[in-house]
Amino acid sequence: MEVRRVSEAVIRRMPKYYRQLQVLQAQGVERISSGKLAQMMRLNASQVRQDFNCFGGFGQQGYGYNVNTLLNEIKGILALNQTHVAIVAGAGNIGRALASFDNFEQQGFSITALFDINEELVGTQVNGKPVLNISEMEEYVKQNNVTVGIIAARRSAAQELADRMVQAGIKGIWNFAPIDVTASVPVENIHMTDSLICLTYKMFHNVG
Repeated sequence: MEVRRVSEAVIRRMPKYYRQLQVLQAQGVERISSGKLAQMMRLNASQVRQDFNCFGGFGQQGYGYNVNTLLNEIKGILALNQTHVAIVAGAGNIGRALASFDNFEQQGFSITALFDINEELVGTQVNGKPVLNISEMEEYVKQNNVTVGIIAARRSAAQELADRMVQAGIKGIWNFAPIDVTASVPVENIHMTDSLICLTYKMFHNVG
């Protein structure tokens, strides 16, 4: 499927459509209109149609969208119809939590190993996944066709880890260190406190 370049806002909405359609599929819903889907997601019907038209459009006038078909289409757009092998750099609290989250496997993300410099952690396992010495990371990436690198290390080490991951062949980086990293591959910098700070703003200013 040929996909034209789309805005960041549309990309951010696609996983939300995917989650909502999974709920509808589980409920046995066979088809849904753009208006109904928009209502569930607090959007407008025009926005839903515009978003899907970025990828060719999937509905039929007067019928709406077949839930199973649309879910499969979005799954393909998001590349969730294939397995992505991932590693975690950092076996502390965040790294261990990520490696223990089984839902990643259901979405096609297979975390196979963690890496750390702490010799007390090296040689242990997290949810059945080995914790290896950080010095072994590049070779492991090359030998195991790893495509996703997850950084859950301290701030001072994050950029160096990102650089090493890219040099080893990583195709995308999910960064949980409290600093933005840059790379020649796609990067998602996750700052968990940002969401909490937004919540306090909404609470203080009574924003719904």
